[in-house]
Amino acid sequence: MSQPVPPQLVVHCRMLHFGWLPADPEAVAATVPPGLRLRDDRRVFLQQYVVDDAVQTSGLDSYSATGLGPELDLPDSGAARWYTQHLSSSPLAQAQAAVRGVPAGAGRTTIEITGQALVAVAEVDGAALIRTTARIGRQVTRVYRGHTRYVSRLGDRLTGACCPYVFEPVTPFEIESVEFLAPDHPVFALRPANPLELLWGFYSPRSSFALPGSEGWSRY
Repeated sequence: MSQPVPPQLVVHCRMLHFGWLPADPEAVAATVPPGLRLRDDRRVFLQQYVVDDAVQTSGLDSYSATGLGPELDLPDSGAARWYTQHLSSSPLAQAQAAVRGVPAGAGRTTIEITGQALVAVAEVDGAALIRTTARIGRQVTRVYRGHTRYVSRLGDRLTGACCPYVFEPVTPFEIESVEFLAPDHPVFALRPANPLELLWGFYSPRSSFALPGSEGWSRY
C-alpha cells in the first residue's frame, strides 16, 4: 500500500471532542458497511481541531480538521470508530486519510474563544456545515491518555488503526448547542437528537495524537 506521507505526530493542538445520540439512528446505521456492528444506541462522535503551527507536527503544515462518524462494537476488540467524513485544510492530511480508506475531503475548521464562550465551525467551500457552541474554563486537573481504534474500508478490505493520544481537558466544560447547517450534505445524517443528548465530551487546548497509529488488515 503506497503512503503519500509517513505516519505523523501532532502535539498540543486545540481540540473539541464529544459524542451524542443521533436524531435518525437508522440513517447513522446506513453509513457503515454490512458486517460491522454499531453500538446499540447508534452514538456518534465529533472531533474539531486546529493545529496552529507546523512545529506542532512531525511533517505537516499548520492545518485544521473536523471528523465524525458512528462508534462501533467489534466482537474482537470492543469499542472502535468509523469515519463517515474527515474534512481537512491540509492536502497532505487528506491524502494520508484517503489512502487508508477514510472518506477525506477539503474543509476548514475554526475554533474561536472569547472569555468562556467557544465557537467551533466546520466549513466546506465557505459554507458552514457544523457549528458548535460551548462554555469552557481554563483549569486542567487531569489528563486523558490511551488508544482509540478506527476502522475504515479500502476496496473489499477493512483496516484497523490503533491511535495513541494524550489530552489535557479543561474544566468546567459544557456544550450549549450543536447545529448541522447543511441538510443536503452527507454529514446531516449524523445530526444529534433534539433535544441534544450528549454522552461525553471535552475541550483540550493541548491535545496530542499520532496519525494513523499502528495498523493491521482484517476482514472483521
